[in-house]
Amino acid sequence: MSAMQHVLDALDLETFLVCQNEAEAKELALNLAAELGLSHADVVFVEQSGLGARVRIRSYIHHPGQGYGWLKEETA
Repeated sequence: MSAMQHVLDALDLETFLVCQNEAEAKELALNLAAELGLSHADVVFVEQSGLGARVRIRSYIHHPGQGYGWLKEETA
């Protein structure tokens, strides 16, 4: 079973992006999430500071009521 299958609900990624403003930071953050294969991603935090912005991206791996990976039996 992969580690991703053990994620309870969401995966958060925080980084600093070199950009001109918060709007560009949000666009870059969502592009980054897509490049990493993170579906259902949202930007939950943006703070412009100097050369860029600190951003936090949240991607929901399991939504309530979905089949959770950790409940499935492993096969040998």
